[in-house]
Amino acid sequence: MVRRPFEIIGANKRAYVAISTMAYGLVAVGFLVGIMFPELSRAQAQTQQTDGTADLITSLLSNPWLLAVVIFAVNIGRLSALTIVLPSLVVPFLGLPLFAYWSFMTGVTIAPTTDMAWVALIPHSLTVVIELQAYILLLLGVYLLGRSSMWPRSADAITHRRGYLSGLQMLGWLALPALVLLVIGALYESFSLLYLVHPLSLWLL
Repeated sequence: MVRRPFEIIGANKRAYVAISTMAYGLVAVGFLVGIMFPELSRAQAQTQQTDGTADLITSLLSNPWLLAVVIFAVNIGRLSALTIVLPSLVVPFLGLPLFAYWSFMTGVTIAPTTDMAWVALIPHSLTVVIELQAYILLLLGVYLLGRSSMWPRSADAITHRRGYLSGLQMLGWLALPALVLLVIGALYESFSLLYLVHPLSLWLL
């Protein structure tokens, strides 16, 4: 059970590397765009203020466990399910371009525009790496789902239906380590906001 996700990754190394490059690359490009055009980063921050995201995070800072639950729920619901998995169950590969857009905009959003934001980025960069890795596993899963449903022979299947089911099974296997990474990422992000960002700001600013 533990080995199966790694076997799937090993059998599809090129796709895994390509998806990883896309995900990290677009975040990096968005980050550079946000640095060069800080008004874009500020606009994204203003959007989070308007939709209540920033206020929600601030209100939960005193309870990192509850904050971790909220972060995990958002990452599972809005990103994993609604952006990556569910669209790809209906339209093959649709989660890939949707996530590509999210990756770019995330890079823009996290681009620091203040000294405090630069300090916060130090611990938050690890959060980005952990969560991106989880999403990359899901992206590989939906890629394999689309490939096996459209080209069943790639999954040693005879019919499109069997190919779809085979791809769905691979997606399920890859979702297991992705889930673990999202739990780790949510816990680290919530506790780092409370116990790392403030001490670092006192030390560096």
